Amino acid sequence: MHRYRTHTCGALRASDIGTEARLSGWCHRIRDHGGVLFIDLRDHYGMTQIVVDPDSPAFNAAEKVRSEWVIRVDGKVRRRPAGTENTNLPTGAVEMFVTDLEVLGAAAELPLQVFGDTEFPEETRLKYRFLDLRRDKLHSNIMMRVKVVDSMRQRMKEAGFNEFATPILTASSPEGARDFLVPSRIHPGTFYALPQAPQQYKQLLMMAGFDRYFQIAPCFRDEDPRADRLPGEFYQLDVEMSFVEQNDVFTTMEPVIRGVFEEFGGGRPVTPSPWPRIPYAESMAKYGSDKPDLRNPIVMQDVSDVFRDSGFKVFARILEEPKNRVWAIPAPGGGSRAFCDRMNSWAQGEGQPGLGYIIFDYGVELSDDEKMKAIYDKHQGKPWAHIPVVAKGPIANNIGPERSEAIRQQLGLSYGDAAFFAAGNPEKFVKFAGSARLKVGEDLNLTDKNRFEFAWITDFPFYEWNEEEKKIDFCHNPFSMPQGGLDALTSQDPLTLKAFQYDIACNGYELASGGIRNHKPEAMVKAFEIAGYGEETVIERFGGMYRAFQYGAPPHGGMAAGVDRIVMLLCDAQNLREVALFPMNQRAEDLLMGAPTPPSNKQLRELHLRLNLPEK
Repeated sequence: MHRYRTHTCGALRASDIGTEARLSGWCHRIRDHGGVLFIDLRDHYGMTQIVVDPDSPAFNAAEKVRSEWVIRVDGKVRRRPAGTENTNLPTGAVEMFVTDLEVLGAAAELPLQVFGDTEFPEETRLKYRFLDLRRDKLHSNIMMRVKVVDSMRQRMKEAGFNEFATPILTASSPEGARDFLVPSRIHPGTFYALPQAPQQYKQLLMMAGFDRYFQIAPCFRDEDPRADRLPGEFYQLDVEMSFVEQNDVFTTMEPVIRGVFEEFGGGRPVTPSPWPRIPYAESMAKYGSDKPDLRNPIVMQDVSDVFRDSGFKVFARILEEPKNRVWAIPAPGGGSRAFCDRMNSWAQGEGQPGLGYIIFDYGVELSDDEKMKAIYDKHQGKPWAHIPVVAKGPIANNIGPERSEAIRQQLGLSYGDAAFFAAGNPEKFVKFAGSARLKVGEDLNLTDKNRFEFAWITDFPFYEWNEEEKKIDFCHNPFSMPQGGLDALTSQDPLTLKAFQYDIACNGYELASGGIRNHKPEAMVKAFEIAGYGEETVIERFGGMYRAFQYGAPPHGGMAAGVDRIVMLLCDAQNLREVALFPMNQRAEDLLMGAPTPPSNKQLRELHLRLNLPEK
């Protein structure tokens, strides 16, 4: 018999009844039923109930064990007594009567319980992550991640891609975030950078003629952590293809991502192909976000013309400025004063002066039963055409019934509905308007949370204005091709240029980002010149890729999908730390391993470095 086990703790079935078995695992839960000990023995594969009674030679040893002790047990498999079967466990028809028990590893007093769903402080969970990872939900999340990554690899290989590993120690690159720098001992005063993404290397692989590349790539960015971004490092499905246009990337990668969600989404609907393709400007105007949650059916609309020269002087004056607009946020079913007041209070909590609204109500007196019937029929798509609708509220009173009716007709609203308004320069209020749209959809239960809604967001601006530095910066990826190529770079206002850049949005998250690359050296130099980088800087910082472009560069493009975010959505987790093995805390500290740590004087001497720490 094997030293530790003949079966795993998830293997025994009714067919094993009457046989001898040996199991090893952790004591998940211990129960004393009138002197008979029941222990749920757990390992990676499952759980088996073991029984030790006072007549067993193992009873004295069993009395000493505690939660999370590791033990080895021998005994006979038997059927559970009638009525005690556990249909939730694959092993739930049997139990093991123990005749011998050996303690393999005793456990000290636990800083957090593995059994149950008790919440513990995040600092405790991260410091004792090895215990946290034993808990069922987190353990399942990590195994989901393993399966998702395996599925990605298989799907990419079936699509004709080859997996390549690119270097970790590389040169600094302007990817839009801070680099992690690694000092070189051999070349004093110089530093490597950990890659923010394998961007240049995967493009060089296309120069080298490998045609289709992918990698489950570790990426490193010295950014402040947040719920949808892990501090320090993250992983992405990194992809590049030669001789492709934007549509080729879409049609190739859509089945891969969709297939993963169909495989692991638990039967939840996934947007069928082809996914919607929404230009960036349209996405911002309709949803107030470049990663819209399309499970929410609310679509914002521009109603500036209704308010221009109207009796509502606040908005009329705002619209005298050419850039300013008024956007409406429809709220189907939100036509009550209580709901509108709550939204107004929420807006004030967001730092806004308030949130104007119009309520659309019945234009005739109805009994409570008639109102309920009218609302029910409206939800069935059959509003009562003979019921006049009246607009109520301060804004409606100021603009009058004709303009209020124009808003109602434009937004497709009826009795029992409301509309909220954001006014000013859309560049300044768009984020707030998008948040208000999400808030309305959430509070009115309009958002169908039991599905995955995908879209491609396209036509991103190539450049943006950096107000702090008073200069033009790259908006997305500096290596993307501007629409119109070199001609557009030399003849158009840079801030009007669009790029062959695209994102995948799903349920309010950016899951992937990519683009068709700028593979022509003269266009690359011009693009960087506009952003303030001279040709010498381009050659110095991107010399490898610049040289490669001189020797026959194929048109190419690709994308990168965030593995961590994909798994987070599939696991219904609220935080990326729930799907990562050993994450850092919000201060970018590894509480388990104690990183970061100060270097020793010997290390500093070897690296020719001296610390200049800020004053405390």
